[in-house]
Amino acid sequence: MTTPGGGLRSAGASLLDQVLAETLDPAYAQAARAREGRPEQPARRTWGRVAVALVMVAAGLLAAVTYHLTAAGAEGRQEVRAALIADIDDAQDVTDALAADLEEARAAVATAQESALTASAEGREVLGALDAAEQMAGTVAVTGPGLLVTLADAEAEAEDDPVGGDAEADPRGRIRDDDIQVVVNALWAAGAEAVSINGQRLSATTAIRFAGEAVLVDFRPVTNPYEISAIGDPQTLRSRFLTVPEVIGLAGTSEAFGLRFDFAERDELSLPAGRTPQLRSAGLVPEEPATEGTATEGVPEPDAPPPAGTAPGGPGTTPDPTPGG
Repeated sequence: MTTPGGGLRSAGASLLDQVLAETLDPAYAQAARAREGRPEQPARRTWGRVAVALVMVAAGLLAAVTYHLTAAGAEGRQEVRAALIADIDDAQDVTDALAADLEEARAAVATAQESALTASAEGREVLGALDAAEQMAGTVAVTGPGLLVTLADAEAEAEDDPVGGDAEADPRGRIRDDDIQVVVNALWAAGAEAVSINGQRLSATTAIRFAGEAVLVDFRPVTNPYEISAIGDPQTLRSRFLTVPEVIGLAGTSEAFGLRFDFAERDELSLPAGRTPQLRSAGLVPEEPATEGTATEGVPEPDAPPPAGTAPGGPGTTPDPTPGG
């Protein structure tokens, strides 16, 4: 191929000139000419705008209805929650009033019981035995020196946050019922005279259990931290308590997983009275009849005078010789 000047021109240069000369595709150019030849349709454009406006209005109404329903649901949940809290408060007030009435009734019964039993020597003896039994059962309040042991869950870390980290915390960083049982049993073994957990007095029939996410003491929930109070000689309790193998293992676990395990001597601890045990059965103890040939046969009563012809020392004894007799 030759150029107008007589020189040679390559096929590639010719194709490049064609591309530069025709910047718009022929099909696009034909469509543009056809569109220019048609008259404008303002009605169609108007209806399109109206349709867009209607769609936007419907979306706005839908958003408003959704928000209203959500707000109404949240308000309803708040009302239900407030009603439940009010019911709980009312029930707690009734429980507190009944507990106060129970304490007054207990005080009245104790006063009448003491006045009736102190009238005779036998009654005073029974009253002393009853006091000892009530202290052993934990049904009377006590005060004295002792040891205070505190257990608490590990502090939450940043990765334990359900928003910024793990959804669940490490269960090994929580105090369980068996940890509290270890401490309580060790305190009893160390010589504790009375034990309570967060104000809940323990007795021989008290159960310490784990229900869901709560620790129950005598079927009553106690919350973290757990303060275990034990009355007794503080130094003796501390020295014996720290030598129990289970306590040593609990201390190692606490250090490994960040649990709180503290203990301190206290000059005075006050433990409330526990729940009165339920009387299941009762009966009179039958008296055993005296049999012949027993060691008590022929022995005079302590206040009875000795038989005639016997020395003050009792039957079978030889009286002291009289001087000059």
